[in-house]
Amino acid sequence: MKIITTPLPDLLVIEPTVFEDSRGYFFESYNKLIFKQLGLEMDFIQDNQSMSQKGVLRGLHFQNPPNAQGKLVRVIKGSVLDVAVDIRKRSATYGRSYSHVLSEQNKTMLWIPPGFAHGFLTLADETIFSYKCTEVYHKESEDAILWNDKDLNIDWNIAEPILSEKDKNSKAFKDFNSLF
Repeated sequence: MKIITTPLPDLLVIEPTVFEDSRGYFFESYNKLIFKQLGLEMDFIQDNQSMSQKGVLRGLHFQNPPNAQGKLVRVIKGSVLDVAVDIRKRSATYGRSYSHVLSEQNKTMLWIPPGFAHGFLTLADETIFSYKCTEVYHKESEDAILWNDKDLNIDWNIAEPILSEKDKNSKAFKDFNSLF
């Protein structure tokens, strides 16, 4: 397994070791002991999975403290443009984003620690997205920032994605008061 740092501290790209042959492939998407050896001690307590058609955008979501979630995200089928935004007030990279394509072909994962807003745009039909969470879903703690906020300047490369009502009505970054 290979850990790749990003320009945003603590946000990591994880490349698993993949064993391929004529039958297909095998890889460990999570192994607590290996992650610990790599300095990543996480206690996952909930797994989630979604399926979306091409052009669906979900995000930018997070949970506020004390129910903040860290997420290990990956694509099982299809591909996404995955985006994380640093919302830690004391961070030198506050308000900056990082984008990475996750796909069934590259099998990479992204570790998104608490203190980041997260979203993704599906790039293929019937994309299956999976994530392990360090905290259970807590409705009263959930929040979101507008996906196309001008101050964040995220290049989603799509003009009109398919959005939920919640994501259409998320707050602007300038009106956001981070609890991180």
